[in-house]
Amino acid sequence: PLCPQDSLGCGLRTCYRYLNQTSRSFAAVIQALDGELRHAVCIFYLVLRALDTVEDDMSIPLDVKVPMLHEFHSHLYQPDWKYTESKEKDRQVLEDFPTISMEFRNLSKVYQDVISDICHKMGVGMAEFLEKKVDSQREWDKYCHYVAGLVGIGLSRLFSASELEDSIVGQDTDLANSMGLFLQKTNIIRDYLEDQLEGREFWPREVWSRYAKKLSDLAKPENIDVAVQCLNELITNALHHVPDVLTYLSRLKNQSVFNFCAIPQVMAIATLAACYNNQQVFKGVVKIRKGQAVTLMMDATNIQAVKAIMYQYVEEIYQKIPSTDPSCNKTQQVIASIRAMSLPGSPMA
Repeated sequence: PLCPQDSLGCGLRTCYRYLNQTSRSFAAVIQALDGELRHAVCIFYLVLRALDTVEDDMSIPLDVKVPMLHEFHSHLYQPDWKYTESKEKDRQVLEDFPTISMEFRNLSKVYQDVISDICHKMGVGMAEFLEKKVDSQREWDKYCHYVAGLVGIGLSRLFSASELEDSIVGQDTDLANSMGLFLQKTNIIRDYLEDQLEGREFWPREVWSRYAKKLSDLAKPENIDVAVQCLNELITNALHHVPDVLTYLSRLKNQSVFNFCAIPQVMAIATLAACYNNQQVFKGVVKIRKGQAVTLMMDATNIQAVKAIMYQYVEEIYQKIPSTDPSCNKTQQVIASIRAMSLPGSPMA
């Protein structure tokens, strides 16, 4: 098809259409990014969405899926490669992969190298966890690293490659990894019931096995008290990433990059505050109110504002800690360390 009077080429316009179709949350912040970084992040998102669609598709047998995940990164350089057998809702990114891979090859080499490398590492990691469950908390961190920490690391390298941010942002992989882990753990915690209904388990056995025989038992009404204690322990685990998140955000110089990074993080802390000590996690969906979300997006535009928001939500959690909760001391400790960083005039930024 011809693409008249448009600064964007045909392929790129199609890519942005897919972006808006597949991502509710990220499409807007991606499109607000400055310059060529916007295109690089858009393509990165779609490539990972395609990889994720392969991982999620239960109709693909393991002996086909594992090599597919391992080789996925190489398809970025094969103009005709596509996959038309998927039954997943986002299958269009696989069916029209040639458009995405063509736009990938139109990016500067610095961006291509980052995206291809992350895609390779993530494919290998996803394949590893297809064949095993998440047992220890160390494994939980490893799984979250593969599916989200690597995204944080890749994005950070793209920010530095664009020269909108200092090179340290892309080099400090631990902080970038924490950005991804905080978001991923929040989603895993919130999505307990949805994942149960779809037969998926992401809560680490090392934690839930202290509260129940099977992870599914936590959804039973008679187990609601221990279920909430298990939930609180996982939320406490996730809160340990907040100091890294604040340190990471304090280094960002570019406004569009700051907004892109900060908005999902404040949404995550608001989500954890809503889930903390909340039986509803095991009965239905816990969502932050639309108005609250809009306020967060409008406010999270500088490091002091983000610290204040984080402070407000950990304070909310602190007020809800039951004195009888097995994790109550750990929760109080991690909140104390976040408070220390969020207070005005703290040795940060």
